[in-house]
Amino acid sequence: MSDRPLLLLDVDGPLNPYGARFLRHRGFVTRRLHPTAWAARQRPGSRRLRRGLRVRLHPGHGARLLTLPYDPAWATTWMHQANEMIAPVIGLPDDLPVIEWPELFARDPEGLYWKTRHVVAWAAGRPFAWVDDMITELDVRHVDAHHDGAALLLTVNPRTGLREREFAELERWARSL
Repeated sequence: MSDRPLLLLDVDGPLNPYGARFLRHRGFVTRRLHPTAWAARQRPGSRRLRRGLRVRLHPGHGARLLTLPYDPAWATTWMHQANEMIAPVIGLPDDLPVIEWPELFARDPEGLYWKTRHVVAWAAGRPFAWVDDMITELDVRHVDAHHDGAALLLTVNPRTGLREREFAELERWARSL
């Protein structure tokens, strides 16, 4: 087992700035994809389902992420499809570990983001940085109280995705351990 911290990556928001509806970010490429979790929420036979989900990805993000002192893993509803559909486009290996969610979008009784408890359990005390667009202060407090290792919860703006500021914060935090 590596002594490097985990880098838990969400796709939509950090890598796919879906909130930038009318903006074209420099260097990004657009793909139409059919991830299972998204397709399951579409009306059968609908035009939207036929066209696929518009995903904007930066081909240089993978190389940039791999320069960071982390062991990357997927923490996304795309689950294993992130290795198949996202990794090749951005330049990440296609065999990254994946957090498998027992139930997508399940309501938490205490109001936590539905991923939070599973992220803590999956990390199993290992230091981690979690990059997602839906993390709240409630999630940060929960991780502080229930995770034995160091943790950085980095909320990314879904209009911009990962930018140099976030890469610098990830670098700084990992080096501080």
